[in-house]
Formats: sequence, C-alpha cells, structure tokens
Amino acid sequence: MRVPLSWLREYVSLPADWPVLVERLSRAGLEVTAVYAYGLPLPPGLPAPQAPLVWERDQIVIARILRIARHPNADKLKLVTVDYGAAEPKTVVTGAPNIEVGQSGQTVVLGLQGCRYFSMDKEGRKSITTLEPRSLRGIMNDAMCMSEFELGLSDDHEGIILLDGEDVPPPGTPAADVLADIVLEIDVLPNMARCLGLLGLAREVAALTGAPLRLPEPSYQVSSQPLSRHVRVTIEDPALCSRYLAAVIRDVAIGPSPYWMQHRLRLAGMRPINNVVDITNYVMLEYGQPLHAFDYDVLCQRAADQIPSIVIRSARPGEMLTTLDGQHRQLTAETLVIADTAGPIALAGVMGGQQTEVSPQTRNLLLEAAAFDLTSIRRTARHFNLFSEASTRFSRGVSPVQVLPAAQRALELFQRLARGRVVAELVDVFPHPPEPQLVNLPRREIGRLLGCTLPDESVERILRALDFGVQATPDGWQVLVPPSRLDIQCGEADLIEEIARIYGYDRLPERLLPLELPPPHPQRDLDLEEQVRDLLVAMGLQEVITYALTSPEAEARLYPSPRYAPALDYVRLLNPMSPERAVLRQTLLPGLFAVLQHNREHADSLALFELGFVYLPQAGAELPAEPRRLAIVLAGRRRPPAWDDPPHAPIPAHDFFDLKGILETLLAELHLPTVRFEATSEVPWLHPKRAARIESGSACLGTCGELHPRVAEHWQLPRGVWVAELDLETMLAMVPERFAYRPISPFPPAKRDIAVVVPADLPAERVAQEIRTAGTPLLVRLELFDLYTGPGLPPGTKSLAFALTYQAVDRTLSDKEVTRWHEKIEGRLRHVLGAKIRGKDLA
Repeated sequence: MRVPLSWLREYVSLPADWPVLVERLSRAGLEVTAVYAYGLPLPPGLPAPQAPLVWERDQIVIARILRIARHPNADKLKLVTVDYGAAEPKTVVTGAPNIEVGQSGQTVVLGLQGCRYFSMDKEGRKSITTLEPRSLRGIMNDAMCMSEFELGLSDDHEGIILLDGEDVPPPGTPAADVLADIVLEIDVLPNMARCLGLLGLAREVAALTGAPLRLPEPSYQVSSQPLSRHVRVTIEDPALCSRYLAAVIRDVAIGPSPYWMQHRLRLAGMRPINNVVDITNYVMLEYGQPLHAFDYDVLCQRAADQIPSIVIRSARPGEMLTTLDGQHRQLTAETLVIADTAGPIALAGVMGGQQTEVSPQTRNLLLEAAAFDLTSIRRTARHFNLFSEASTRFSRGVSPVQVLPAAQRALELFQRLARGRVVAELVDVFPHPPEPQLVNLPRREIGRLLGCTLPDESVERILRALDFGVQATPDGWQVLVPPSRLDIQCGEADLIEEIARIYGYDRLPERLLPLELPPPHPQRDLDLEEQVRDLLVAMGLQEVITYALTSPEAEARLYPSPRYAPALDYVRLLNPMSPERAVLRQTLLPGLFAVLQHNREHADSLALFELGFVYLPQAGAELPAEPRRLAIVLAGRRRPPAWDDPPHAPIPAHDFFDLKGILETLLAELHLPTVRFEATSEVPWLHPKRAARIESGSACLGTCGELHPRVAEHWQLPRGVWVAELDLETMLAMVPERFAYRPISPFPPAKRDIAVVVPADLPAERVAQEIRTAGTPLLVRLELFDLYTGPGLPPGTKSLAFALTYQAVDRTLSDKEVTRWHEKIEGRLRHVLGAKIRGKDLA
C-alpha cells in the first residue's frame, strides 16, 4: 500500500523527523518496504528504490497565466505570459494541448533557467536535463510550463499541470510546498487489514506517537424524496453479505476530478479516470471500504422502468456476466453476485458489470457500499484471476460498521465535486449487527505473557488510542473491542499483543527465562536423518529441496517410452495452481532431474542429493503413506579443475564407482550390516547393463546406476548421469542402536596377495564374501586391486587380484600361521566357487 505523507498528515500530526516514523511503523508490524520522494531529498539509510529529483525552491515555482497568444512562426506553439511572483511577468513558449489561445487565469508550475527536470532522450530513455535558454522558432525561451512527467510525478506528458480548487497558492510559491511529497510503500499483513485505509493507518500512527487523531466529519444536503421510492435491496444469505447500503445521487456532472484528487490518487498508485470513479477510489483508500457506482438509469431500464430491486445472492446455473474488462464470465454456484430482476450486474466485491458501468452520458448514480464474506470474495477472485484493490480489501476482511461512514464521505464528495443531489433516506440492510465484544484483561496476564509489568497509564492510553473502550477493574481492565477490529479473536492474548506492539518490543526489558529449561528428548529418527545429510555434505554433495507437487507426465518421463508408462494412482489436488503441480510425487527423481537440467549449463561438476517424502495412495485409507526417500545424482567432471593439473589433461567424469563409493561410505558410517551391490535390469530409468540393487541382509535398500540414455534425452540431460534412490525408512530402521568398536592391534600386520581365476559372470563381491568367511577373524582388510581378462586365461574367465591383510590383537603372527590361514582361504575358493589360484593351479 502506497501512503503519501501529505495525505496522512490531514488525519494525524506527523513527527518533524519523519524517518523515525518509518522505523516505528516497521517495528509495530507495518513494514515500510520502500520510500519514494517527489521533489524532496531523502535522508540516507532508507529503503529508496531510486534517487529523487529535488525541486529547487527558487527554480520551480507556482505561476498564474495572464494571457495566451499564438506563436507567430508555429501553429502548434503558444506564447504564455505568466505572473510568477517576480517584478515583471515572463513569456514562455509551450506546445501544451490542454490550454488554448485566449485563455487566462490558470495556475501552472513554472520551471526557470537552471532547474533540473526529466526528459526523454533519443533512445527513449528517461534522463535528467538542466533547463538552458534556447530559441524556439525565433523566440528566445528560458523557462517552461512543467508537466507531471518532467517533475517525476508520473509518466503523463500529454499536457502541463493545471492546479485548481479553492486553495490555489499565490504566484512565486515554491512548487515543493504544494506538490512535493514523500510516499511510503507499506507491506500490510492480513491481520492488519484495517490499515489498508489511511484512517486506520492514521489511528496506528496516533497510538505510536501520542498525537491526536482527526477523523473526517462528512456533511451533505439531501432531497426530500425518500430513497425507498427509488431502490429496494434484499440480502438472500447474510452469512455472505452482512451489510449492504445503497444511495441514489441525481444530476451528477461527469468530468475530470480536481487536480488535488488526481495528484493524491497517482501518488497512491491509482490512475485517475473521472470524478465518479475517482471519488469511489479516493474513499476506498481513505476508509479501506471499497465502493461501486452503477448507472441508475440503466438499472431502471433493466427493471422495465419500475423501481430497481437489488439482490445479493449466489449465481444460478448457466448465468453469465460481462465484467468491466470486457470478459464474458461463466458464473458458478460459489460466485456471489449483485443482481437485479434481469440478472447479475456485478461480481460482489471483485468487479462490476459492463452494462451498468458509469459512462460520460451517466446522469444518475446508484452507490453501493457493502461488507462481504472474505472467503467468498477470495474464492471468486482466485477463480476468475481478478485481483484488484477492492478484492484485496474484501478478501482480508471489511468491517460492516465502516460501511455507513464511508458511504457518507462519498456522498459528500459527489455533491461537492460532481454537483450531485443526494436522495434522502439511504437504504441500509444490516440483518445482524455484531454483538459487543467484552474482554477481561487481568494485569497479571500482561506480566505473564510479556515477562514484565507495564504502567497502567500506558496500557490505558494505548488501548484508547486504538479505539478500544477501557473500564478499570480491581485486578485489571474490562475492554470493549471496537466492531472494526475483526482480528481480535483470542481475547486477552490479542489485546496484550496490541499493547506490546504499540509500546515497542524494543522497550521491553531483556532477561532470562525464570524457569529451568526442560531436559532434551532425543528423537533418534530425526537425528539419523540429519546425520545422513551431514555425511553426504561432508563427501562434497549439495542438498536441494524441490516441490512435492508434480505431474503424472513428469514422472512418466522416467520411462524410456513415456506413453507406455504404467498408469499410477496419485494423490491429486482438487484445484491445482497449474498442470505441472497437480499431484503429489511418488519419487524424488523428477524434481532432482529438473534442478540438474537447470544448473548443468552453469556448472561442469554437479553432485546433488535430496531427502524428502513421497506420497503413495493406500487402498481403503483416507491418507497416503508418506515414506522418506533419499535420491543422489552425479553429473559432469569428478572434480573442479585445479591449478596444478597437467596441461591439456582432461579431468575424468563421474562414473559408477564414484556413486558406489559415496553409498558405501554412507552405509558404513551408519554401521549397517554387510552391504551388497547386485546387478539388475529391472529399473526402467536405469541403464539395463549398468544398474545395481543395494542390499543389506534380506532387505533391498534401493537402486543405483547410470541414467537410461532415452530417459536422459527426455530430461535434456547428457549421457553419463549417475543416479541412486534409496528407501530411507528401511535404511534407518537397520541402523543399530549400538555397535562395537574393533580395538587397534599393537602388533604388526602381515600382507599377502591372491589372484583367483573365476567365471567371467561371477561378481567380485561373491569372491570377496567367501574370502572374508574363510579368513575371519585374522583377516582384517581385503582390497580388490586388479581385474584381468585376456591371453593366458581359459575362455569365459577372468582374474581377480586381492590384497589381504592379516593381523591379531594379542600376538605377532608367524609366517607359518599366516600361510596356514592363506591356504585355508584358497581351499574354500576352490571348493565353494570352483576357482583356480594363479601361480598354483594355473601357470
């Protein structure tokens, strides 16, 4: 919300040092996200998106036009003679289209020689220029009548500024005293919706600073004819519309708003249209109460020249409405509409209808002021993707008590600025006025929640400044909540929050909690999950977090032929924001692949992991199963380049053994029982010849391998992407509560090698398993260091060479003892696997 300080100053006096107010508002829950200056300098340290153009007081001044004559050498130029407070008038050359030859008396803004102003360069870019004397078609010109664009007030450069109204400043007045302003951009949170109007914000400022609050007191004259003869109003469901007020204004003169109103609307971020629309927008910004004006004569035509009957109801099947933006909209039963006997005329609280909009030919108006159900308005705005200033306020909650004062303020402005006649007796349908809300506020509860006591006078001052009624009681206060405070739902806790917010959180004393901290309760499952993260990060991987929402099409791309992907049952969203976020995921891989695809152009080495939930529907159950999964992906070079790399030597890419090493290290650090990698071709997104199941005991922990080339193409990924996905629930369930450490032996180890010839299709892990079985307990280390296939071996075989380390914890092993254990291992390999020992069974 944009707040011009000059407008806010009408309702409450602001501190001379206004940047202090910026800080106090932010601390009170009204964060000032940006500060814009128009014609004034900005102190340093404020969140200013751009440097301001400062209007020099003696160079940009107010002037009054004395006469306008034709330029002798140009049809489109005029000679404007102005009084700008100097001893002699000045003649200025201008081509402004909004003044005519022969006119006089208008008040303009005059820029004199040396002033700085905005202009457009040849490339169409906005830049700052210094005004210098120059000849315009033979006449020397050293001043100019300024437009809003040139002063930086807006992008409008179609005409010069023409000031009007009753309080036009005299010639020579610095323009900075009239038009310069500071505008605060405030982030208004949903629980502070009352501050979406300047009066609500002014009340907050008054409470923060102690300054008095000045509220408008609307007054207008009414005709003697009662309004009941002009319109009838019916509310079908008070739960959807708690109050609806209608007023008729006759004989309005449609035209532009006065400049002061246009100026304020532009500073507040709204575009002036005409006096009728501008008045409704002005009151909405002032009170936070959206208003809407209908063409009353069109309503009479739709009612066949009978008294129009306004009905607030839900839309009926098949009804359509063409809204002000020209769109034809199909209404649903959940859409709240304003209707008459001929059908809908507006989307309640969101947008009016095109047929009843105000036009230049409009002479009679029906003014609407209402309070609608915030959930209904939010649903309608989201359904039609219509988010406006009005729907923003209604969807956060508009109190029905502010309907009448806002309508009265608008009627005053209609009479004053559009010369309208207000018909007597407003139609105000208010079925269920809110009951008074009384809250007991014990003094001790303030101390309990804030940790300190506050002076009684401070508590009472703050509450009264915020419009609460306060009655002292022996142990505290009885507080009457104003009906406008829809956010007070939790009684005394909400009141104490308001007191602390205005008193200042920074003023509350700091102290330690008086209670002892409770003993921590370890959560083993979460601790293990965090340990997994720490281990992977320590190995150089980076964690990513992706959306749990995906689409069936994205998961189908995990299959080489997506069209033949199995039809899975998903947990679906009833109203997804987009088709790409329509279901809950059943695997982490699509999100991880999307991150990889997005980042691979910016990094030549990627090692990523994600730990998160997947969502699997359960037959007969209301909620899905939500097991955790761990996914890892490696792509690109094994490591980044280093300064001491050999010249022109390529850095090897990630391969299966990088992924296998990460998994082995992770599982070993978690002390899982013996882990095996078994070849598999059953995982559709993995290469059928380069994939493995990860097993421990009889449990399958997951799968790993190279991404299938066709799947890589679907995701626009290069070949050589290595992927693993593990069932974290199964993996963590196998982590032992306790594990034994093996003592470090003080005795020297003995090392032997063994080369084994086995069938080519026998996994090396199977050989290693038999070596460990036979060598326990003296075999403490086993490493595969060579694989050989080729001449010298029988066909269909391979040679595996292992390094074996023997060591005892209580003695030094003799050569004879080591030889005996080594031969035991050789015998088991021959007997169980039919292996040949190179150097003994084969030459």
